[in-house]
Amino acid sequence: MQNLVIVESPTKARTLAKFLGKSYRIEASMGHIRDLPKAEIGVDEDTFEPRYIVPRDKKKKVNELKKLAEKAKILYLATDPDREGEAIAWHLKELLVGRDSLVRKNRKQAKNDERITNNNIRRVEFHEITKSAINEAFEHPREINLQLVDAQQARRVLDRLVGYKLSPLLWKKIKRGLSAGRVQSVALRLIVDREREIEAFKADEYWSIEVNLESKVTEATKETKVFIAQLISVNGEKVVINNESYAKEIVGKLEVSDYKIQAIIKKEVRRSPAAPFTTSTLQQTAGNKLGMSAKKTMMVAQNLYEQGYITYMRTDSVTLSTQALGMVRDYIGRVMGADFLPAGPRFYKAKSKNAQEAHEAIRPTDLKVTGDKLKGDNFTRDHKRLYDLIFKRTVASQVNDAVFDQTTVDVTAIPAGPAGDSFGLRATGSQLKFPGWLKVYGIDIEEIEEKPEGEEKSKAENQKIPNLTEGEALDQKGINPLQHFTQPPPRYTEASLVKKLEELGIGRPSTYAPILSTIQDRFYVERNERKFNPTSLGLTVNDFLMKYFPDVFDYEFTAQMEDSLDEIARGEREWRQTIATFFKPLAIKLGTVEESAEKVKLEIETVDKNCPKCGKQLVVRTGKFGKFLACSGFPECKHTERLEEIIEAKCPLDGGDIVVRKTRKGKTFFGCKNWPKCTYASWTKPK
Repeated sequence: MQNLVIVESPTKARTLAKFLGKSYRIEASMGHIRDLPKAEIGVDEDTFEPRYIVPRDKKKKVNELKKLAEKAKILYLATDPDREGEAIAWHLKELLVGRDSLVRKNRKQAKNDERITNNNIRRVEFHEITKSAINEAFEHPREINLQLVDAQQARRVLDRLVGYKLSPLLWKKIKRGLSAGRVQSVALRLIVDREREIEAFKADEYWSIEVNLESKVTEATKETKVFIAQLISVNGEKVVINNESYAKEIVGKLEVSDYKIQAIIKKEVRRSPAAPFTTSTLQQTAGNKLGMSAKKTMMVAQNLYEQGYITYMRTDSVTLSTQALGMVRDYIGRVMGADFLPAGPRFYKAKSKNAQEAHEAIRPTDLKVTGDKLKGDNFTRDHKRLYDLIFKRTVASQVNDAVFDQTTVDVTAIPAGPAGDSFGLRATGSQLKFPGWLKVYGIDIEEIEEKPEGEEKSKAENQKIPNLTEGEALDQKGINPLQHFTQPPPRYTEASLVKKLEELGIGRPSTYAPILSTIQDRFYVERNERKFNPTSLGLTVNDFLMKYFPDVFDYEFTAQMEDSLDEIARGEREWRQTIATFFKPLAIKLGTVEESAEKVKLEIETVDKNCPKCGKQLVVRTGKFGKFLACSGFPECKHTERLEEIIEAKCPLDGGDIVVRKTRKGKTFFGCKNWPKCTYASWTKPK
């Protein structure tokens, strides 16, 4: 009689089979096998009891698992080590040995047989699929953690109540087919609020002045030493130049000034590596460095985890296990050398507002496997790039600091003639003294660090400073006044939106990617040049929700709800009472708004083109695959046609216009307008 092991996916099952013997049969549940019904709310609005059903496409799988469970000696539930995985394990147990299970019904008929009971069900948990981790998990099984199950149920029920109650209200007051979500609507609000900030922004003019300086050639040095210094003060006060007239006035005085080195300050600057990856930081870095969406990042990471190459990818912990620290430190000592190995391990603290330290950070399971060793049909270029990112971040997190020699040169400029103004200028530069963790990447720190968008770097701030002497006179070799304008806050990218959600304490590692996908799938936002713009539909939905339900979609309130879900997971709160506190006031408000709120008239986008069938004006509509043109006379006239958005680029094949198109799955690509005569198409925007 075999033991039965149930996991979520066939890939995970195949990897697990490498470590378990023939006495184990491993089957995949293919994700959740029980859920709330799709066609109805499925939750009792008084008791908040969920009504779970087995979806039609899962009934065959459930029957297979029931038959296998009847014959099994021990049932091991080896689902993922988070709330979602715990809930899947609980649903499996309820179906296979619960009140309605086939096993229980047959038990009277087989009193003398070995049958699965509550006493021989085991929950096993592991954060990596390796031999040692699997052995440890199966040697130390546990009970299903009902507190984690309650937390998952609470989130599921809460989101179902909000979605199924608010969405019909949007249908009545705005447009059919719309949806509202407890967290997705907050993400939409962030994007809309940022767009309004940008619209309200007024640019301020300011100027900077850079001076090219050269040390005087002497018989001793016989070399020219050139560097750039930036004006920082006038008469000891910080300089603020907000118009061209004042800039010209200062330039005039600098042109007739004598320059002298006032002070040279040298110091050692240390730069520490970043912590190992969490779900959030992995999504951010993959977005910024690899151009991968949060959804794609998680799909690739999950595949790497299920094949045994990285630890579990849904985590907000920056901790590495003792075993992992030993593995990384051994790698650094062997491959990089003793100079790069700190005296002891580095420990990091999570910055996330609602971080839990129960899991490990995301890391490779074996440092003998590098990205270039991922070969075969199972691995794409994205697998290798993401794995390489995780590998390097993990190793770098335990390497010694990078050390720089930083030099700051303060220069005084005094105009010739009668005593007057005194100008202060500054030049800074740094040279790498010891690469430390930078050696892992093999590139300059500027390529690794993320700079705030729109930030302008002065040439005077990072340059190679020649050997200079305090008190040395300098020659002025050119003055460069530069006009600038303050920049509006940048629009959110997927990476920066995930970062903001995490900072606010909104969402969990498992929810970031679905949140971003939902607001795009609903056409509440569009991505242009990887940045989110709210659509007119998104603006309308957001404004309606914020007008009538500002407390429900308040940032702080949503974060507090996440804290409440964490408290449920720790057994500090009862989940039904928590939902009641949130939902009952909302239910009262829903009735009031439904009666009092006026129907919102959507702003219809028109184009300068008439319907070829009836002659009425064509308007822009949004459907399953994005925007399209439709007759304004609908439903009498049902004419539709493709909407072609022309961008500022030309086809490299025939010189025609480039238009934005979408695949059937909604992915954007760029193609020639002259298709099918010209077949040019590209995933990236041509220049």
